[in-house]
Amino acid sequence: MIIKLEQITGHAKKAKIGKLNVTAGDQVEAGQALLQMETKKGNSPLSTKYKCTIDKVLVEEGQEVELGQSLFEVTAEDGVEPAPSVDKSEQTKPKLDYFGGLLRGKKEDVQTELLIIGAGPGGYVAALYAAKKGIQTVLVEMDSMGGTCLNVGCIPTKALIKSSEVFDQMRHADDFGLAVKEIELDMAKVIDKKDEIKGTLVSGIEYLLDKNNVRVIKGMASFLNDDQVLVKSGKDEYTIEAKHTLIATGSQIADIDLPGIKHDFVMNSTSALAYKNNISSVTIIGGGVIGMEFAFLYANFGIQVNVLEYCDRLLMMVDKDVSEEIAHIAAEKGIGVFTGAKVTRIEQDQAGRAVVIFEQDGVEKFMTSEKVLVAIGRTPNVDGLDLGKTGVKLNDNGKGIAVNEHLQTSVDHIYAIGDVTNRIQLAHVASHEGIAAVDHILGKEAHVDYGMVPNVVFTSPEIAAVGMNEDQARFMGRNIQVSKFPFQANGKALTMREGKGFIKLIKDLDSGRLIGASIIGPEASALISTLTVMIGADISEDEIAHTIFAHPTTGEVIHEAVLGLSIGALHYDE
Repeated sequence: MIIKLEQITGHAKKAKIGKLNVTAGDQVEAGQALLQMETKKGNSPLSTKYKCTIDKVLVEEGQEVELGQSLFEVTAEDGVEPAPSVDKSEQTKPKLDYFGGLLRGKKEDVQTELLIIGAGPGGYVAALYAAKKGIQTVLVEMDSMGGTCLNVGCIPTKALIKSSEVFDQMRHADDFGLAVKEIELDMAKVIDKKDEIKGTLVSGIEYLLDKNNVRVIKGMASFLNDDQVLVKSGKDEYTIEAKHTLIATGSQIADIDLPGIKHDFVMNSTSALAYKNNISSVTIIGGGVIGMEFAFLYANFGIQVNVLEYCDRLLMMVDKDVSEEIAHIAAEKGIGVFTGAKVTRIEQDQAGRAVVIFEQDGVEKFMTSEKVLVAIGRTPNVDGLDLGKTGVKLNDNGKGIAVNEHLQTSVDHIYAIGDVTNRIQLAHVASHEGIAAVDHILGKEAHVDYGMVPNVVFTSPEIAAVGMNEDQARFMGRNIQVSKFPFQANGKALTMREGKGFIKLIKDLDSGRLIGASIIGPEASALISTLTVMIGADISEDEIAHTIFAHPTTGEVIHEAVLGLSIGALHYDE
């Protein structure tokens, strides 16, 4: 029996195979996703409606497919007979259409207290929290549990980053007094290991949702009006009426109007996370969080990396000192950094290599590499929601859903959280907003302090910050004092062979309060939580100075930097 592509999300005629979930010989259960398809409307799975064995896979990852194209040869089980080897009498029987006739589409009316659209870190956390609070909850998701963060974002990149760091440490084993004679990169295995981690976490979320009695409906959701949502899953339809609705559909990769961006050698963050071939060089367009994380990831694997950034420095959202430090470390690592670079087009040379043309200081230049990674921005995912049938309004710029301090939209019983609001595109913000929205539904005070959101960039070394940086504080006219302490004076950092970077604290002299912190150095992602609690809870400088920090730990840099605001650090003197 042949499985063909009969339907594509958003009524598109073509799609791209993003991920194949099965290989020849696999036995699959009814409802199991065979592959993931990528379109401009987002990602969507193709699932089997019955138990079968995969005889042959007819497509490849990254391949463009169109409606009616054959995807798999399968042998069906559970009494479903393949089309071949039938006699003439059987030929009079009606043929079964794979999507339509095999199982009749059902229609169901569903009523619930809370409907959540989107099962990313905002949606699924809100669903679990609501369920634990006794709210009847239905969660709708068109793809895999965990959204962008878990499937093609936060977790997959960190898995690859860890693999790259191990590879880099083995390349520099002599720094630890060790000898490693041979080390070889197998990107296919690196990607497979990443997928294993992702699969474990997805399964964990599914288990928790089931255990907490959250009903999950797979499909594409669109509003019929302010009170009803239609969910389509193949030929199945669910009309859901909810007392409260929470939109948590996240964001998608921004569509960049750049000549040459459709070349086969051009990747985005999603396709890069699935690319299994070893590469020798890459040009990264964009020196923001995504671009710089990939830059260090690739560089740690020994791949030649060049970064083209339009602004005058990398990572514009971090402290200027931190930005300068990461640029210096990148240069030491062999990463080429070109700021003030306006990319105008992408071309292909006679050898099939990528050529990125850009302008810098009024001069046209070019960069040649095997691959190009475009890492420029994401846009709120509102496509297909049919918000025009509701009273829900967008932000003034037309990007993202407008919400108030309680995460309510212009329709009181409809809430929106996370990237879809286009405010702060961070997974942990979405999760916290989901909890706050549920609390407001329960009639409790809901509060999200956006001034105390910790930010982390997983470069090598890591970068983390919370509260104000020095430039922000001075711009606001604050009377401040700055204290810096270098990791080169921290014993634990030196044992890790990671003595680069520093911690930087900002104190408001008028109030005597700590108002911000930035870190670039080992374990910055963990240290920032301690600082978030200290600053957020307004713990005094004296209380921190008299807190015992374990030795030897990287956390001691916090204690030293706090002492630097008064008597001076004990273990460093400029």
